[in-house]
Amino acid sequence: MTQTDQSADQPADQVAAATPAPVPAPAPAPAPGDKPLLELDDIHVFYGNIEALKGLSMVVHSGEIVTLIGSNGAGKSTTLRAISGTHKPRSGTIRLSGRPIHHMPAHEVVKLGIGHSPEGRRVFSRMSVFENLQMGAFSHGPRHRIDDDVTRVFDLFPRLKERRSQKAGTMSGGEKQMLAIGRALMARPTILLLDEPSMGLSPILVDRIFETVERIHRDGVTVLLVEQNARLALGISDYGYVLERGTLVVEGPAAELARDPRVQAAYFGGPTPSLGRF
Repeated sequence: MTQTDQSADQPADQVAAATPAPVPAPAPAPAPGDKPLLELDDIHVFYGNIEALKGLSMVVHSGEIVTLIGSNGAGKSTTLRAISGTHKPRSGTIRLSGRPIHHMPAHEVVKLGIGHSPEGRRVFSRMSVFENLQMGAFSHGPRHRIDDDVTRVFDLFPRLKERRSQKAGTMSGGEKQMLAIGRALMARPTILLLDEPSMGLSPILVDRIFETVERIHRDGVTVLLVEQNARLALGISDYGYVLERGTLVVEGPAAELARDPRVQAAYFGGPTPSLGRF
């Protein structure tokens, strides 16, 4: 499945009216969507005899925030697990920068640049904040100095710095979510998979988490986001996909999806459109 570049085309170069011709300007930096990074092609994933993903194909381009929305049981979390190698697809291909990764174990996928913050704020509850962050850097090997990475995480989440020696299991839900994201960042990912980062958080913390996601993106990390708050997710995203019962039903630039009456009815609480559901 080919994704339409969501970025607006740059205006054509203007032709100088006088001579001598001006020195050509440097080429602009690639816009989001110019470079394929992650590709899923006809992915089928099963839990026993239950097919959770039914031929899913999607693309994430370098420099984008892409959101995946859908109702409970649509296959969103399963998609992230398939990408990160924690649940293997039965058939289909997953490629990172053109390299097939669907056959690789999860620890090898991490080394290639995929970080995964799973649903449920999963942390090592008996370990301290700092020890949890150390676990996130395991893919670098024992010789890697993690000081810079820890400093970056503490800069993103100052509360974690304050809780550096605290056992993770004693922290609040919001603090655990910060730690789960921070631990994923310790692997220095090229693409970060975020599964329901705002689930169960207060509105103030939700806003803070989304601001942090945007900051992570500005720092050069591509983001694939699964999020229950579709309005906020589409608001910060470049492109979006909608899943229902393991099948892709609609995709497009995030701003267009946010205006789609079907999306508004299904996920924004709007009126049911005359054209029906997906």
